[in-house]
Amino acid sequence: MPDQREKARADFRRMMKWALAAAVLMVGAALGYLTVTGDLTSDMVIATVIGVFLSVLLGAGLMAASYFSAKSGHDREVSDATARSDEKS
Repeated sequence: MPDQREKARADFRRMMKWALAAAVLMVGAALGYLTVTGDLTSDMVIATVIGVFLSVLLGAGLMAASYFSAKSGHDREVSDATARSDEKS
């Protein structure tokens, strides 16, 4: 079981590195699009960087966390505990 959790942690770190790279690319793409379509103010750049970066990172991070939970055995432990408490009732 500890080996499975270590592998799950390594997978989680790998997914988060890819998510970080995707977030940076999305920020670049958003800023490129805004540059082409009109004037870009400093406030717009700050809002775009923060909004796009955090949105992509949050979405990917939550997805990676759900995969980590399933791969590390945490979901199984909860369902086993729930099944045991149901059997006692």
